Amino acid sequence: MWGTPCATVRSIRPYGSSEQYLYAMKEDLAEWLKELYGLDIEVGTFMEVLETGAVLCSHANNVTHEAGEFARACPDVARHLRLPAAGVTCNPVAQPGTFQARDNVSNFIQWCRKEMDIKDVLMFETEDLVLRKNEKNFVLCLLELARRAARFGMRAPTLVQMEEEIEEEIRQELDLPPADRPLSRPPRKPRDLHNLDQMVQHLVSRCTCPIQFPMIKISEGKYRVGDSDTLIFVRDTGVTGHPFREAAATVRVTHSTQLPQL
Repeated sequence: MWGTPCATVRSIRPYGSSEQYLYAMKEDLAEWLKELYGLDIEVGTFMEVLETGAVLCSHANNVTHEAGEFARACPDVARHLRLPAAGVTCNPVAQPGTFQARDNVSNFIQWCRKEMDIKDVLMFETEDLVLRKNEKNFVLCLLELARRAARFGMRAPTLVQMEEEIEEEIRQELDLPPADRPLSRPPRKPRDLHNLDQMVQHLVSRCTCPIQFPMIKISEGKYRVGDSDTLIFVRDTGVTGHPFREAAATVRVTHSTQLPQL
């Protein structure tokens, strides 16, 4: 028994605000897009690189292509999945803030709704991206698109892979049948980091709340706080080198099967 998280915060949340969690999601998506397409993109230029819609439309067409390849390789499984059948038209030289850029973004939005069946609650509007009116909705839409595309074998961002790993652990503990994942995807890259348990102890030990709960390790990456029956899953995302990222993004904590919510 060691470490002491804050007594007044029943769910150990590693982010001080929704803005910090949004930053972590953008950082993860930027790394994912860089790996997929070799883009010059990072968290600081995330919205700028995507605001013309050209990359989004290209990604939509790539998802459609991968879905077609999957349907030909696994026709029996494909019949049970909602796969995109059409791509999107795009102006690859559209400039930021122009009507051409808005058309690109609008085409991508319509494709997400029609071809990927993403519900309105997870969608964004053109102005959310072009005018930065709601970055959160835009980011959540990209994550949902990645989840759906992962069903037919596309590489997913680290956050989505973490969700799947945690859900699989819970299925095993409850002796439920495995999820129907027709294609195996490459595992997340191993990271050269300190022992996960040591990192958790370090972060928890920094709490200065007057009333504290003990943190109990159940198994690797799995913890319980005090007398609560709630299990907390901790995953290492391998982001280091920055004070906030080391304290908040290096160890991400989830309750049940969901990642922290904004």
